[in-house]
Amino acid sequence: MGIRGELYTTHLNLDNRSYFFNVKENRNGDIFLQMVESKNGEGTDASRHQIAVFEEDLQNFLKSLDVALSFIKKEKKNRDKLRAEKKAMKEAKFGHAKDGSEKKVYRRKTVDDGVRPVDPNAPKKTGRIHVVSKRDAKPKD
Repeated sequence: MGIRGELYTTHLNLDNRSYFFNVKENRNGDIFLQMVESKNGEGTDASRHQIAVFEEDLQNFLKSLDVALSFIKKEKKNRDKLRAEKKAMKEAKFGHAKDGSEKKVYRRKTVDDGVRPVDPNAPKKTGRIHVVSKRDAKPKD
């Protein structure tokens, strides 16, 4: 038996977190799994949380964990399916924005529609203030 009753230890390093999985034995001879999360904070601050699951409860714990993982997988599939359907509906309504070839046009301004034609000499409306010089409007002598 190792230090502090450790029988087996493994750990996993992720971005700013470390997970330790320790199989330990206490003074009474009970074997349990200790899971420790260690998170590096800003500066010298570090938080550490641990969970202990005893041997007789380990099978129920793993079953519950398996149910939770299968729910996560199922929920991910449902969300991906809904996201794909929403994207397909958007593309069907507005067309493909990337290639522009199938983009739908809802209304064109033409004389046939009863809408007055656009004057090609009129200033373009860009949302900016358009200043027209009065000097150009007066006839030259």
